[in-house]
Amino acid sequence: MKLKSALFAVSALVSVAATAATAETLTIATVNNGDMIRMQGLTSDFTEKTGHEVEWVTLEENVLRQRVTQDIATKGGQFDIMTIGMYETPIWAKNGWLVALDDLSDSYDADDILPAMRDGLSYDGTLYAAPFYGESSMIMYRTDLMEEAGLEMPDAPTWDFVKEAAEAMTDKDAEIYGVCLRGKAGWGENMAFLTAMSNSFGARWFDENWQAQFDSDAWNETLTFYLDMMDKAGPPGASNNGFNENLSLFQQGKCGMWIDATVAASFVTNPDDSTVADKVGFALAPDTGKGKRGNWLWAWALAIPAGTDNEGAAKEFIEWATSKAYIELVASEEGWAYVPPGARVSLYENPNYKDIPFAEMTLKSIQSADPIEPTVDPVPYQGVQFVAIPEFAGFATEVGQDFSAALAGQQSADEALEKAQALTTDAMEAAGY
Repeated sequence: MKLKSALFAVSALVSVAATAATAETLTIATVNNGDMIRMQGLTSDFTEKTGHEVEWVTLEENVLRQRVTQDIATKGGQFDIMTIGMYETPIWAKNGWLVALDDLSDSYDADDILPAMRDGLSYDGTLYAAPFYGESSMIMYRTDLMEEAGLEMPDAPTWDFVKEAAEAMTDKDAEIYGVCLRGKAGWGENMAFLTAMSNSFGARWFDENWQAQFDSDAWNETLTFYLDMMDKAGPPGASNNGFNENLSLFQQGKCGMWIDATVAASFVTNPDDSTVADKVGFALAPDTGKGKRGNWLWAWALAIPAGTDNEGAAKEFIEWATSKAYIELVASEEGWAYVPPGARVSLYENPNYKDIPFAEMTLKSIQSADPIEPTVDPVPYQGVQFVAIPEFAGFATEVGQDFSAALAGQQSADEALEKAQALTTDAMEAAGY
């Protein structure tokens, strides 16, 4: 027995030593959204299972996009894993900048990823980023304020109804604003919202010959409607508000409606953080009767930059963070309402999740977005709230600055659209379109 015990102890020490010898330290860049913050808090589970340590670089959305884009384009090598989305993934994969995720374990079950997410994070049929969570956008609204206004939110409202309701719910003296929408400049901030909104008004970035369309009636109607509604029913300083700022306003009870990412639903209904948690309803993003709703399609996903020295450990982390087991871990720690949504088919088949009040509307919103044919009239590009070409991030950020300036009252809608038309035309000509 003593000999067996000694051999067992030696074996255990050898195992620990082997784990330590192969353990790596991963540097991960991510966005400062609530689900990612929650993931960081659970990272000890990954370290206990693998021995690998994790160092986090957590950044505001616009800053994250800039940092990871610069790093990967210059082969800076600062990160082993990057948090990116459906816009970057196929473009960067085509450039050879990402590691293919075509050899994940059978237990990971890549086929369980929702088709909309898998397709958007693939290039030439191969997965290059794994969705941590998937989202569309929808309306989150105060049921009590809607009732006080004498209105009833339809499951599939029009923009005209939303504007009517926003004005009816607004009480600026009480710091209650009928609608909170993104105004912060950025291709993934205000332009994500406004591009998706414009689809429902019949607008498009380009016609079939890649000619800019900001001089169209449809874009004028979109931007004018947005500015007028925000002027009458939006919060002060809205040109500085992105996802996190509007989330805070809604949780404080200052927004009648918020049209934004479906992933926010678990935060606005969390009684620990939201003063209106028991007074929130959900509806599809609005339309104008033209056949397209004003909602987007996105995934915050984890990808590995080509050239990392820690590719094996990085794949282990991605499997851990985007797995069915991670969903179970979050559910066991915090409850089913707080698991990462929108990424896996099995989640929406799970009886524990089906009764979550926003689950069905989230899935409907994701399924209603069409990145292949995103607009009313034909276009030469794909992408619901973005144009899937490499140049988009640059000129869309500039357009976003002009639209944000219009929201701040620094210029008119016509002036912002004229500048958008000119700079987009110049950018496309310079790129050879």
